[in-house]
Amino acid sequence: MDAIVLRGRTVTLRLLSLADATALAMAASESRDQYVYTRVPDGVEDAKRYIETALADHEIGRRIPFAIIWHDRIVGSTSYLDVQQWRWPPGSPLQRTDRPDAVEIGATWLAASAQRTRCNTEAKHLLLSHAFDVWQVHRVSLKTDERNARSRRAIERLGAMFEGVRRGDMPGQDGTVRSSAYYSIMRAEWPAVRKTLEDALGR
Repeated sequence: MDAIVLRGRTVTLRLLSLADATALAMAASESRDQYVYTRVPDGVEDAKRYIETALADHEIGRRIPFAIIWHDRIVGSTSYLDVQQWRWPPGSPLQRTDRPDAVEIGATWLAASAQRTRCNTEAKHLLLSHAFDVWQVHRVSLKTDERNARSRRAIERLGAMFEGVRRGDMPGQDGTVRSSAYYSIMRAEWPAVRKTLEDALGR
């Protein structure tokens, strides 16, 4: 999983590294208007801490954090989170140890100049394609702060199914106890979601 590099027409996703701290801080500094509900580093030192935390989670198998590179510059970050390998009944042909059974896509943020462009759509296409076509996962999950209407609309445009709100789910970026809106895409739904994304990228 360390070697995962996902390349699209204008977007590349590769493992985040401490060397990205300055570029990540610059991307985050363009405008912070849309980061009310999202953990986004503020300054180079905070970017180093952000990356160190992400890589610590990566070391224990909880997360695969990516730098989002768009037109040859770092414009944000995204991750595979909650990487799950399920324990199937003994003898099940579905048991595997070389790839996940389910995964979450999250911790995504973009520089202001990359928002409302094809960048997020292409990044999601790369992440979902790898999850469903290479890993052959059974489910991809997405979640966001219940109050984050913009993020929820973006997830719904993908074709993800709204599952409900988990109350008191986790700490919110604003210091409150956050409730989270949960969404998912099942393997059988992936062809339709892929077409939606490819149609959007083709426009």
